[in-house]
Amino acid sequence: MTIAIIGYGSLIWDRDDLEPHVIGPWQRGAGPLLPVKFSRISPKRKQALVLVVDEAAAAPSPTSVIASVQSDLDDAIADLARRERCRPHQLGIVARRSGRAFSRFPEVVATVEAWLTSSPYEAAVWTELDGNFEAVTGQTFLLTAAEAYLRTLEGESLAEAWHYLEEAPAETDTPLRRHIRAQDWWRALGFPAGDEEARGHAAEPA
Repeated sequence: MTIAIIGYGSLIWDRDDLEPHVIGPWQRGAGPLLPVKFSRISPKRKQALVLVVDEAAAAPSPTSVIASVQSDLDDAIADLARRERCRPHQLGIVARRSGRAFSRFPEVVATVEAWLTSSPYEAAVWTELDGNFEAVTGQTFLLTAAEAYLRTLEGESLAEAWHYLEEAPAETDTPLRRHIRAQDWWRALGFPAGDEEARGHAAEPA
């Protein structure tokens, strides 16, 4: 079985534990269009806002794909779960021949199934951590609320949030990203490029 790993966030620049389990470079923008937004406050990323699959996204974004070295779907699932410090049920999966499929969002399964039919892959795996912004902050995820949250961050947390939002794939052009990058206070931060490999090895869940 040929298996694709779908990426849309930090996995693109920080393969971390996944590195030995994939082949070749990322095929940027070649994955299915998925609804993603910066609606997760990430312990791994020092409380930065990070991208997750979220059905409330304003519009779907292009994703990227890379080939797994595995031919067994469960092995590919274990590889990605290890990198994400999450449980297998927090991943989305679709396998064409077996009909095996899982996602918190039925429309995402349909999108990935359709994409697979015109791809060289027989199955795909992707991350589906929850968007926890409302649960953590008690506020609905709106541009103003997200900006207000980012303004509360300091030190390493603010630097991590800046790096994540600035280094996320260019094709992930979400409303929050456009809004924040237009703000003078954000542009004035200008943190230097960080050591992505070192920052990606935290032990906490994403």
